[in-house]
Amino acid sequence: MGDALLFFPCPGQRGLPVGVAAPQGEGHRSPAPRGRPNRPPPMHQDLLDLLLALDRVPQDPRWHPEGDALFHSLQVFDLARRETADRSLWAAALLHDVGKAFAAADHAEDGADVLAELVCPRVVWLVRHHLHLLRAPGPTKRRLRRTRALADLARLRRWDLGGRSPAATVLSPEAAVELLLGGADLSLLSIGGEPAPAHDLRKELA
Repeated sequence: MGDALLFFPCPGQRGLPVGVAAPQGEGHRSPAPRGRPNRPPPMHQDLLDLLLALDRVPQDPRWHPEGDALFHSLQVFDLARRETADRSLWAAALLHDVGKAFAAADHAEDGADVLAELVCPRVVWLVRHHLHLLRAPGPTKRRLRRTRALADLARLRRWDLGGRSPAATVLSPEAAVELLLGGADLSLLSIGGEPAPAHDLRKELA
């Protein structure tokens, strides 16, 4: 049998994951040459630890009826990977709320600061600014008019809003990180990879 991806039917059933065979191209890896075992990329465990820290982190049920921040993040990731092949957008979707596990005030800001030591500047920028279309939609749209950055933020915002179903079926955290990094060009996704947009909306819209 091929590699398996674990799916969580809903928060209340996380203790009973169901194994589902991974489609070719999504999480599938060819066996490593003899004597050279497959090893996860260096950032793998760090990203997984940040994601696992979101388990049971509560969210306001008025805006997040789906439950905790981990279940939400896995839903957002699933929406992203179904709509685009852009791994940086996948990463931003999966990691956009990692700051909720430890942030006292601004989870977007604090989460981005932690990710700055792990992933490329473009992903950090998207996480840092992922709430700007909620907090200051008009000024953000005017400042980023006709840019890829605005299109990226709009998609991330749409996925963020869409990932709020109490009955969704999602990948396990381990499978999500494996899918994100498996087959990715890590030179683009890692520190020093894809550059951030030139705009710092925290200063420009202050």
